[in-house]
Amino acid sequence: MTARIVSLIFTPFMVPFVAFCLLFFFTYLNIMPLQYKLMVLGLVYCFTILLPMLGIYLFQKINGWTLHELGHREKRFIPYGMTILSYMACLLTMYRIHLPRYMSGIIVATLICMVICTVINTRWKISTHMASSGMMVGGLLSYSFIFQFNPVEWLCFFILLAGMLGSARIIVKQHTLNEVTGGFFVGLFCGITGILFI
Repeated sequence: MTARIVSLIFTPFMVPFVAFCLLFFFTYLNIMPLQYKLMVLGLVYCFTILLPMLGIYLFQKINGWTLHELGHREKRFIPYGMTILSYMACLLTMYRIHLPRYMSGIIVATLICMVICTVINTRWKISTHMASSGMMVGGLLSYSFIFQFNPVEWLCFFILLAGMLGSARIIVKQHTLNEVTGGFFVGLFCGITGILFI
């Protein structure tokens, strides 16, 4: 039961929103006007959580699938596609309103991760939960270079969280150890590459 709760709470959809919250409230960006921060967080929430989850829920109900059935490798492509389209719309909106590159980099990193996971999923059911955990660690490392701060405490927290989430995914029999490990390293790569180099 605990493993199921952990899997439900730390869903991959939460990564961009949590990353923006950390950026706005735990870096020097906390000096920005509250109205601006709420506007950006609202934008990110709508495009990265509300629209994808609503789309997947409707898709699941139309097809009469359970959450477990939706987890099957061959049934993941339509949800992936809907989520990628929603994230692309978010990125275009961010470019339109001229958000700084280090902010939109979070969405770029997430998009790259989703595309890689979709491609890998044609052969292997990689863990997107762990890919999101890897992205949080990679993103933290990237922002520690950009903002020049010591990330050790936060790094320990996110690595422990990743371990807990990976264990939960194995316990609920959604993934094997290799799928969990592979997902983490894909996310780590995307978190660093998407924010620092693209």
